[in-house]
Parts: sequence; C-alpha cells; structure tokens
Amino acid sequence: MKQVLIFLVIVAIAGTACKKDSFITGTVNLSTSADTLHFDTVFTTTGSVTHYFRIFNNNDQKLRIHNVSLAGGNNSFFRINVDGTPGPIVTNIEIDANDSAYVFVSVKIDPNAANLPFVVRDSIHIQYNQQEQWIQLEAWGQNAHFLRSHVVSSDEVWTNDKPYVILGGLQVDTNAILSIAQGSRIYFHADAPLVVDGTLHVEGDRYDSTRVIFRGDRLDDPYRDYPGAWPGIYFRGESSDNILRYTTIKNAYQGITTIGPSPNSNPKIVMSETIIDNCYDAGIQAVQSSVWAQNCLISNCGKNIILALGGDYNLNHITAVAYTNSYAQHKDPVIQITDFIREGNTIVTAPLYAKITNSIFWADNSIVENEVITSKQGSDAFNVDFQNCLWKVKTNPANAAMKDIIANQSPLFDSVDNQKRYYNLRLKEGSPALNKGFASSLPIDLDGLPRPVGLPDLGCYEKQQ
Repeated sequence: MKQVLIFLVIVAIAGTACKKDSFITGTVNLSTSADTLHFDTVFTTTGSVTHYFRIFNNNDQKLRIHNVSLAGGNNSFFRINVDGTPGPIVTNIEIDANDSAYVFVSVKIDPNAANLPFVVRDSIHIQYNQQEQWIQLEAWGQNAHFLRSHVVSSDEVWTNDKPYVILGGLQVDTNAILSIAQGSRIYFHADAPLVVDGTLHVEGDRYDSTRVIFRGDRLDDPYRDYPGAWPGIYFRGESSDNILRYTTIKNAYQGITTIGPSPNSNPKIVMSETIIDNCYDAGIQAVQSSVWAQNCLISNCGKNIILALGGDYNLNHITAVAYTNSYAQHKDPVIQITDFIREGNTIVTAPLYAKITNSIFWADNSIVENEVITSKQGSDAFNVDFQNCLWKVKTNPANAAMKDIIANQSPLFDSVDNQKRYYNLRLKEGSPALNKGFASSLPIDLDGLPRPVGLPDLGCYEKQQ
C-alpha cells in the first residue's frame, strides 16, 4: 500500500511538472503593471529617457506571446526592448507560469525639430492566444510649460519665456484673473477647452512675434491646419471684464463662445485687433451676452458670427469672410443675429441691441445667398443698426436699420487662393470699401497701422498710402 501511495505522489508531481512546462492554449489571465507610460521629462536638449512595465503570466502554465510591437514601427519616436530583445516588434516571447517579462521603453526626441508635436504619442500592441492588450505611450516633444487639467484659482500671470501646452482643459475660476503677456503661445490638445468663469486678460501687441496665439498642439503636417483641433474658449455665466488685444485664435471647434450677460455694467468681452480663423463651427457664438469688438477678422469658420437670444453688441471695423475650401464648406451666413433660441418646442426670447459699423460681410465660392441674417421672434426690444457696411445679400436683413450700405460689390481683397488656402484680406486699389467708413475715434487698424482722421476704409484693415 505504501508503495502505491509513493507511486501516486510521483505521478502527481510529474503531471504538475508537465503542466507547467506546457503552453496554455485557451483563455489567458494576463495583466500588465501599467496601461500607460508617461514620459514627463521636459526635453531642453536631445535626450533619451527609459521606463518599463511588466507583463504578468497569472496562469499555472507557460504562456507564449505572439508578439509585442510598436504601432508606429520604425518611424516611432519610441523604442522597445522585451527581456533583452529589441523591437520595434518582438515575437514568440515565452513567460513561465506565474512569472513575468520586462518591456523597456525609451524615447529619444530632438527638441530643435521645428514641426515636432508638443505631445508625442504611440502605443504598444500585445498579442497572445487570439487576445490583445494595448499600452499607451506619451511624451513631451518640445520644451514648454505643460499643464494638465489646470485650474487658475487665484490670479496668475503667464509670460512668453516658453510656450504653454494644455492637456485635459484649463479653467479660470470665479474671481480669478489669468493675464497673458504679449508674445505668448498657448497650445491646446484635442481634449482641452479654455473655460473662463473669472476673467481673461490677453495683452498682445501689433507684431507677429508679440501677438498672443491660441491654437491646437499639433504642429506637424497636415494636422497643423485642420479646423476643430481643440474645443475653443468658453466664457460662462459669471465671467466678466474679459479683454483680448492683438490675439489670434486658430483651428478651434468654436473660437469664442460666451453665455449670459455681463454681471456688471461693462461688456463681458472687449476684443480689439483680434483674428479668429479656421474654426470648424462658430468663430464667435454669443448667447444673450455682451461683446464689444473692433478691428477684428473672423475668417473661414463654419458659422463666422452668431449672436443669439438677444444681448448687447457693438461691432466696429469687422471683416467677416468665408470661402469654401478643402477643409470647410461655407454653407451658413457669415453673421446671424436673432433675439431668440429654441429649447425643444419652446422659443425663448430676450431684448437685442446691436450696433454694427464700418464692417464687411462677404463670401465667395458658396451656396449662401444672404450672408447677413437677422431674425425677430419676441416682443422685446429689437434694435439692430447697420451703418457703413459692405455685404453680400439677396434680401436685406429684416427688422434692421441700415444706412450707407454697399451691397453685392466685391470688396477686392488683396489675394485669395482657395487651392492653397491662402487669404490676404487686406484691401487692394479700386476696392469699393476704400474711404467709405463712418468717421470714428479708432486711430489704428488690425495691423496697428494708422487710420486717417477723415473717412476710414471698411473692415479691419486700412489700406496704407
């Protein structure tokens, strides 16, 4: 009997050993020590950083992993090494029962590459027994201030020493002021809106190097010019006293959205010498709000300007222009002004006051007949006054006062090339918009160049003599 028991123990041990030496073929219990590797080193010089993660075989049998590979292959900024074997693809990796394999990941980036993305991403694909897992990789690509889901809870001043890269969003809290100095560059990832509940002060200057620029963080072709690359700037209900001077907002989904009236007697947003360009939806969308804008260019947005549910607006020397090109189809008016919005089956209205002077509203290569639309639904005040404007319409805007309007005459912009998406919207000689403005106290144009004491040109640019 004792010999039988010894024999059975030997058989059991041998069976267990054979099981551990065989490869599991069914569903696998596999885990990794991380699902994302984040390389948070700021690359001020060419450098390499290495991280690692482990692949755990949580089974009582050996596991053969078909491959571990970099999705970006040889073109990736990342490199992998699996238990001593370099990638970008490593095959037939054997992991003993209840053991693990090490995957080392390095990244090497030249920060002097001008078109390098600020955030470099790739992923590692793990395939085994007709199953798969992914490990995400993320690294900083250029030297910058990197902020993730940042909240400005007290006053902050941003300087132009390095660009700012925003991931996950940026919020200016109620009663806080974010001041941005001239020459600053703010780059937003695709998941990163700028939400202003407090106050935003942007103080750029007239030169390209001193303007403040808000745009998406993809600088590599073709992504650098895609509209909708980041959500945009949102001024919410309690926000007040916002100032944007010599500011450029590019490639957002919606350039500026402002909701609700100003909580004090000042306009909610004062904009001057500002460019909003290549936004997928609206360039400016204001809902029962207050915006005073002068010397502003809103160009090639899906819906350049929307003023809805009333509000208080003063627009002077605005150029709002749209063209159908390979990125966007112009199918909505360049400016729409209403005293209402629809909430389900209900129409909500509010008083509307809008004074619009010395401005151009134009589009070509489109199906839109009326580039200026006004619409009244409520019994509240509806005071919309256009003076000294040039526009393209088939039917004049309804319920609006109009004086000294130039209709359906091309403004003769300096140069427009839809194929190359090149738009110089300054006026050239012979433009009907020259010297047709209403004299105002505005001494400069969008470029910071002088306007005459007498009759200025229409739009945001003054033709210099």
